[in-house]
Amino acid sequence: MKTLKLLSVIFLGSMLLTSCVAEVIIEEDVYIDEPTPVVTLNEVLSTYEIWYVDIERTQGNGEIPFLQKAFTVSFRNGTFYANNNLVGMGSNGNGFGLDVGFYDTFQRDVDIDHDIDGVYRLRVNQISHNEIELYDGVTNTSYYLIGHQRSTFDYDAVFFDNIHYFLQEYRTWEKVFTSEFGVLNEFDNENYLKFEYFGAGENFKSSQDQNGIHVDDIFYDYTGYYEVNDIVNIFDRKTLTLDYDYLGNEFFELSVINDSKIELFHPASETVYQFAGRGRILFKNAKNEKPTQNDRKRYKKADFKKLLK
Repeated sequence: MKTLKLLSVIFLGSMLLTSCVAEVIIEEDVYIDEPTPVVTLNEVLSTYEIWYVDIERTQGNGEIPFLQKAFTVSFRNGTFYANNNLVGMGSNGNGFGLDVGFYDTFQRDVDIDHDIDGVYRLRVNQISHNEIELYDGVTNTSYYLIGHQRSTFDYDAVFFDNIHYFLQEYRTWEKVFTSEFGVLNEFDNENYLKFEYFGAGENFKSSQDQNGIHVDDIFYDYTGYYEVNDIVNIFDRKTLTLDYDYLGNEFFELSVINDSKIELFHPASETVYQFAGRGRILFKNAKNEKPTQNDRKRYKKADFKKLLK
């Protein structure tokens, strides 16, 4: 009898426990994917008005001619612009430079049809908010561009960092002024200076021909090497060394008066000279053996120091 009662209690208890269990349902969070805003390549390229070509960071053994000779490029409503010259930089094309072709974008690629150099398809990789890589798969070469707005871009800094290219943008420089003070010296007789690109062998010439003759009729008496260097803590003045080979060196402090006139101070004699540029060269292309500004990959200043020794 006791056994029957015990079984009855166990059975009744199990029923009561079962009826007290609550059903708990755990629901997983539901996330609804919202479309991520898509920024097109064309929008990336036009975000900045000016793209500075950081030529020193170029990687690869190939070369894209129109990037190699450009200080800046711009992508504006299908038109491709470039600042290839220091003369007039900041004012040419309202700061954009010359219209040198047109472009179109396709997903991550930009097709650039250059007026002289032809069509190039380049892959665009965004490095940061204001930096892109232009990669040429044909030559396995990368160029790095840094974005700026015209209102904040330091055109002067680019100009003075590259004065040696500025000297090359005229077919010759004619002496137009000699100060009355200063000791008589051999350079007093030099009336024309011609600067060629680094690596062009003897890359400067001088002439004692009379002033005012046609550029094509100038006879250059001397040839040699030249070098431009910085002056510590003075960004808008440089040193200019003319190596006349066996005749020795002439040393100057170089200042820029304007886009077509320079001043040379000769410390040895304390004489001041001014030279005006004649025969401006537009570097829209590098044909007819005209150098690109950025031949620096082949001919760096270190090479010239060896030549000047």
